[in-house]
Order: sequence, then structure tokens, then C-alpha cells
Amino acid sequence: MRRFLLRRLLWFALTLFAVVTLAFALMRGVRGGPFDGERPLPAAIERNLRAAYHLDWPLWKQYLEYVGPLNLDEHGAELLGGDGTRVLGGVLTGDFGPSFRYRDFTVNDILAQSLPISLTLGTLALLFALSVGIPAGLASALLRGRALDVALRLATSLGIALPSFVLASGLLFLFAIVWPLFPVAGYGSWRHLVLPSLALGAPFAAYAARLVRTGALEVLAQDYVRTARAKGLGEWRVLAVHALRNAAIPIVTLLGLQFAQLLGGAVVTETIFAWPGVGRLVVEAIFNRDFPVVQGVVLVVSLIFVAVSVLIDVAYALLDPRIRTELA
Repeated sequence: MRRFLLRRLLWFALTLFAVVTLAFALMRGVRGGPFDGERPLPAAIERNLRAAYHLDWPLWKQYLEYVGPLNLDEHGAELLGGDGTRVLGGVLTGDFGPSFRYRDFTVNDILAQSLPISLTLGTLALLFALSVGIPAGLASALLRGRALDVALRLATSLGIALPSFVLASGLLFLFAIVWPLFPVAGYGSWRHLVLPSLALGAPFAAYAARLVRTGALEVLAQDYVRTARAKGLGEWRVLAVHALRNAAIPIVTLLGLQFAQLLGGAVVTETIFAWPGVGRLVVEAIFNRDFPVVQGVVLVVSLIFVAVSVLIDVAYALLDPRIRTELA
């Protein structure tokens, strides 16, 4: 297990390095600059801004300054503090630099405001999806071929196929306009959380129900399940204790990856409901050509994806002794 964790941590570091490099290269390849707009700035002001943010440096110097951990001057030499010590900075120290658009704030300040908001929305959407999807999948497996099974399968197919913007717009129209039970948009109270959480969690609930049903049906055909039934255990206990745990690996995979996707991929939902999270933030940053903010969001979401994938592998070992033996 120790060797496995060391390999995963090495892969973790290499992946993040690749993400940082690729995000930097892609953003620097965008046509136009961060200070371009409908009304061009005077040449002297734009030149001063580019110099202030070191955009007039060669790309390799910009990259070294962005990655860090050492700050560089215009000649590529280390900056030293007043006492002669090194001035640390860059991504390796957790410093994502200043924002080009909001010049009084750093990228860290902006992420500190928007990331907890997206985490709250993603967590509620995930809880809703699991609380609906897992019981629905178990019920569908237990009542295979009956009317409830058919209805649940139709509902899951609709939830998977329905585009997120259609679902979000439909919920907004029904429960904020036709029946004004919840606010149309914004952020502030628990009422603002309901519709975005439903819109974001419904597709995941459909995926979870489909996976649980498929896994439970496969497990229910195994010999140990027939033995448990022969001992007189109730059907729901057989499902919850024996079938669900052995069908949990694909559910754990979906759980981890979908949580990261809920955090980083909620662009449509956050835009429709004017939710001030990282999804909406990255869209605004792209339009504003705010390179550091886009790079910061991409890196943070990638960090969450990679960390979750490592946790999924550890969960596999805890759930399945055969995988634990292979990793020993």
C-alpha cells in the first residue's frame, strides 16, 4: 500500500505540473490582451499596465515567475527582501498572482470568495443525488420488470438525456415564475439553494440510480446472495448489506468524479441562477481575458479531480480485499 501511495503521489505531482504548463500556454496563446476592450487604452497607459504585470517579458520568464517559487525581476534575477532573504511566490507556494480585471484583489482573494459557494452548492447537489439515486436504484433492482421499475428506468433515462440548461430553465420557470416558491436568481438564503441544487443534482441522481440497479442485479445473481436468502434474511437487508457493498465500486467511482465535476462543471447552472461560484467566475474571466483567474480556477479544479481519484483508489482497497492484496 505504501508503494502504491508513493506512485499515486508522484503521478499527482506530474499531473499538476502538466496542468499548470498547459493552462499557461493556452491562455498566452489567446488572441488579444487582457487590456483590450471596446475602447482601446492610450498606448502609454497600456504599456505601463503591461510592464506592471510583466506581460512585456519573454514567455519563459513569465512562466518561471508564475510557477515560482522565486519572484524574478525584469532581467530574470531573483528578487530579495530588504533583509536579503528570498521573496517566495508563484503557484508552488500557493500564490496565483494578481487579477488583471480586479486589480485590487489577488486570484487567491477571488477564489476564497467563490470556491466555498461552489462547494456548498456541489455538496447539496451530491447529497440530493445520493439520497434519491441509491434508493431508486435498489427499488428498481428489487422490483425488476414491474411497473415501478419501468417508471424509474424511464425517469433515469430522461434525467440522463435532458440537457442541464433545459432542466434548469424548466425548474426556474415552474417554481420561480409560475409558482413563485423560490427566488429567481441570486445567493444569500437557503431558498436560493434549492433550485440550483436540484438542477445540478438531478442528472447525477439518474446516473447513480442506473449504476446501482445494474450493479445490484449482477450481485443478486451470485451464490452468496442466495445463501443469505436461504438463511431467512429479508430482501431489503440482503440488498443493503450484501448487494450494495459489493456493487459499491462503480458507485464510489461515480461519486468521486461527479463531485469534482459538480464543482468545476456547473457553468450553465451557475450562469442561469446568477450563482457567484467558480463556474460563473471562469466564464467571466475568459471574456475579460483575465489569465491568472482562469489559470487559478483550472488548477484548483484539477487539483480536486486528481485528489479525488487518489481517494477513490484507496476506497477501492477498503471495499474489496482482492484489490487490497494487489496493492500490498
